[in-house]
Amino acid sequence: MTVSQVRRVAVIGAGISGVVSTAHLVAAGFEVTVFERNQQTGGICINRPCYKNLTTNVSTPLMRIKLRAWPENTPDFVHHSVVNEYIRDIALSTGVDERTIYGARVEHVYKDGGKWHVNWSVLDDNGSIDGLEERRLISTFDAVVVASGHYHSPHIPDIPGLSEVKKRWPSRVIHSKRYRTPEVYRDENVLMIGGGVSSMDISRDLGPFAKMIFQSTRNGDADPPALMLPDNADANDTILVTNGTQVHNIHRDIFYIPDPTLAFVGIPYFNTTFTLFEFQAIAVTAVWSRTACLPSTTEMRREYLVKQKQTGGGRKFHSLKDKEKEYVRDLMAWINDGRNAHGLVPIEGHTAAWFEAMDKLWDEARAAMKERKEQQEKIIKRIPFSADCTSVELPHLN
Repeated sequence: MTVSQVRRVAVIGAGISGVVSTAHLVAAGFEVTVFERNQQTGGICINRPCYKNLTTNVSTPLMRIKLRAWPENTPDFVHHSVVNEYIRDIALSTGVDERTIYGARVEHVYKDGGKWHVNWSVLDDNGSIDGLEERRLISTFDAVVVASGHYHSPHIPDIPGLSEVKKRWPSRVIHSKRYRTPEVYRDENVLMIGGGVSSMDISRDLGPFAKMIFQSTRNGDADPPALMLPDNADANDTILVTNGTQVHNIHRDIFYIPDPTLAFVGIPYFNTTFTLFEFQAIAVTAVWSRTACLPSTTEMRREYLVKQKQTGGGRKFHSLKDKEKEYVRDLMAWINDGRNAHGLVPIEGHTAAWFEAMDKLWDEARAAMKERKEQQEKIIKRIPFSADCTSVELPHLN
């Protein structure tokens, strides 16, 4: 199966990545089926995966996609429930909802005989006392979009001794994905393992409740202001793991190089999410509808290896920190070259409103930096990273 033969597409996931991918594919005439394990669209913005007080750290003007504007008078920063409603509205207005199988658990995806086979299951009400019966099915497609996001499956770092601590005190070591409310940690000492955005956000959320917050990080990308842990400080009551996750052999963070009928939307991080993911969805639609051509496998592989060397590989391979504008500019230039060749109107990249919102965000960030530093220094202590949990002693935990 080549990209020129793609008609039937499976989209795995109905968060924002899956919704925008499906919407653009449907608009281009593809037959799309969406598999979503939850009972509604929204991805991580559904209540269950989110912690109670989660609000956006990217302004709504920066997350405004081409398919639909935010409702009038929407604030710049909103509760996750508002974001979920926005995604839901997009799904309903673009035909995504009617093409989605909810409660569908995708268990295995593989290619055989030129087709992609999706093994999935769903729970049906069989009318018995037990009430539910698992039904397993296999569906075939010409292409697959993986839009399951990189926040569903928590990544636990391989730190010597961490698993032993977890076994001894199972309720004391949790991943940030399981974090919900700060009140649970009232008057506790909390150790945050990781220095990313989740660590920063949860630290602020815990601040008014926790007795003391410590952070262990290897040069985190979002480190809060630091004070060194005093000698002989008390051990921690709770350990929160906030490390993120890591995809190999993909072109432009989207197309699987050995077989571009497999695509990923929503992998990059340190970006404005919704708009970035829509540009990726536009790229997938363009390639599979043959209005844009991928380079040769050899050239895609060469570009991949160059990027691997530049970034050092690992999770940072997908980081767009300080690179998002360039990434979108290059992506849309490539897409529009193809559209021009086919006599189609070019698709605009980042809008003037987007750039204005980005400038505003940076201005506000600089203005708030001093205030945040003073606030965080009151609630956060930071310790040098150590990859050995065997030295942690928790004598007062029984």
